[in-house]
Amino acid sequence: MKTLASSLLCIALAFAGMRTSAAETKRPAITGIAFARFYASDAAASQHFYGDTLGLKRVTEGSRSVYPVNSSQWVEWVPLTDPSLHSRMAAIGFTTRDAKALQSYLTEKGITIAVPLKNGAFAVHDPDGYLVYFVQTGSNRAVAKAVPTANATASRIIHVGHRVQDQAAEDKFYREILGFTPYWHGGRKPAERDDWVSLQVPNGTDWIEYMLHIPADASLKSVGVQDHFSLGTANMDTVLAQLKANGCTDAVCSKTQIGLDGKMQLNLYDPDLSRLEFMEFTPRQKPCCSEFMGRQPSAVEDK
Repeated sequence: MKTLASSLLCIALAFAGMRTSAAETKRPAITGIAFARFYASDAAASQHFYGDTLGLKRVTEGSRSVYPVNSSQWVEWVPLTDPSLHSRMAAIGFTTRDAKALQSYLTEKGITIAVPLKNGAFAVHDPDGYLVYFVQTGSNRAVAKAVPTANATASRIIHVGHRVQDQAAEDKFYREILGFTPYWHGGRKPAERDDWVSLQVPNGTDWIEYMLHIPADASLKSVGVQDHFSLGTANMDTVLAQLKANGCTDAVCSKTQIGLDGKMQLNLYDPDLSRLEFMEFTPRQKPCCSEFMGRQPSAVEDK
């Protein structure tokens, strides 16, 4: 009987351990991009770019100038206080359905919380040092209440990208801990290496893009190409027409191209050389390098 009792106790403890393990590994949903934040050295010039050229209406000023793209996504800039900073990307934000639970989950995984949860958002640093926020769905009331402007060039952020020095470390963070999944990868010389690796959020179609093989001493202009955000559109012609209507008549405002992923794109740069990439939701031709491994984004994302 003693042996049976010991066996039953072991089984009970094993099941208890399984329940504890399951509780520890449960990750709240991460549904998409919330925002991209950049440093700005000239407030008036940045307002002209984000407000006048892109047609976005600023809803907050001061330490952060916030421009809603839709009711749950926005782009923002903060004053540049250190001109020696090579990267002008200040932060990336992802949307989650349970910020409090996600903060606890990341803490259990050994991730240091850089900015504790407040007003529905908290932040950590990814392995390459970028500040990454997780934002509770609907917690930014100023954005949620914003009325779309008639002269907005696009109404969806579909991805953000930044330089990656240690892909293995980034994969551990984004893929193993956060649950991001492969979307597409490719390179300038496909047979030799990948220069870009895209991973979609686990519960949506937005993605983060690793920008690989960038020298540590790259110029501000070169870094600005890599640290970027993307506005999605169903048809690039509507973007071109709106840019023209907004007074953007330089040749760069109509210089479209089809990327190696087969999607039509157009690149603009803010006054601090950070890149905005307009991109169509779906490819016009077969991509190089890899097939798409996830769903394509659309005009409306279920947050």
